[in-house]
Amino acid sequence: MKTSELRGKSIAELQNELFERRKEQFNLRMQQANGRLTRPDQLKKVRREIARIKTVQNENARLSDTP
Repeated sequence: MKTSELRGKSIAELQNELFERRKEQFNLRMQQANGRLTRPDQLKKVRREIARIKTVQNENARLSDTP
């Protein structure tokens, strides 16, 4: 998901998206531990998506804090 798409979402939608990505990351890590991960590049993609979501959340928090 692109950063511009994330900026258009509400706080609740961002929280939900982060929760879904964390679940996906957990499932991928379990697959890797069991030796069943077919596409190792997915871990990197999910990790970066989580970082994008957190960045947008921090931007929103800073904007709401400034007078």
